[in-house]
Parts: sequence; C-alpha cells; structure tokens
Amino acid sequence: MSKSFGILYLCVHNAGRSQMAAALTRHLAKDQVVVLSGGSAPANSVNPMALAAMDEIGISIAEEQPKKWTMEMLHEVDVVISMGCGDDCPVLPGKERLDWEITDPAGQELDFVRRVRDEIQLRVEEFLRERDLLAVQSD
Repeated sequence: MSKSFGILYLCVHNAGRSQMAAALTRHLAKDQVVVLSGGSAPANSVNPMALAAMDEIGISIAEEQPKKWTMEMLHEVDVVISMGCGDDCPVLPGKERLDWEITDPAGQELDFVRRVRDEIQLRVEEFLRERDLLAVQSD
C-alpha cells in the first residue's frame, strides 16, 4: 500500500508527547502513513524519560531530534493532532485538526512518563483503527 495518508503530531517542545505519538504511529501503521512531528518551541533534545519509556516497549526514538513545525509539514498531511500547544499550533483550512489533551511529561519521573506513553498509545491505536490504518495489533 502506498503512503497516501499523513499525520502531523504537534506539541510545544517536540521532545516527548509528539515524538512518542509519531514513533507509535510508525510502528503500528507500518508504511501506510506519512508521519511527521514538530513543536512550536522545540527543545534541544528528546526528553530522556520519553526515550526510556519508549525503549521499554521496544521502540527507539534515540535518533529523533526536536524540530519546529513548518508550513511544508502542514501541506504534506491530512490530519494535524495537537497535544497541548494551544494557540501556538497552526490551523490550516481544509486540514482536519484534533486536540488531544495529554499532560506534558517534561521534568516528570519515568512512572509518570509511562502513563503518558500508554495514554498516547491508546489514542493512536484508536485513531488508526477508526481509519483502517492499524497494521500491528499491540499486546
């Protein structure tokens, strides 16, 4: 199947929530979906607790680098999923936009970040299932 559906995950720092969501989507949808992520005020590096939480489930985000969202990113996708960047996240006419209220894991302990990861995973699975894009069933 060709990549004909695109998702852009946005949060403030692009260091935790949006990175985890993008990695989970890539894992669960395989190559059916174009997945991008960005932030309104990108951090210098990915949250180490997010790295650890994702490593625990066998998905590495160690090679990822926080980046600022761009208009080019917006034009490549069908859906923009915001995770707490509020008014700093873009609205583009003709693009579906979802707002997932997910607590920012910045500065939190690993147990907290695990709960954030699990919440994101449930939302990603539900989103992909609704659109018949779920290629891998999780345990």
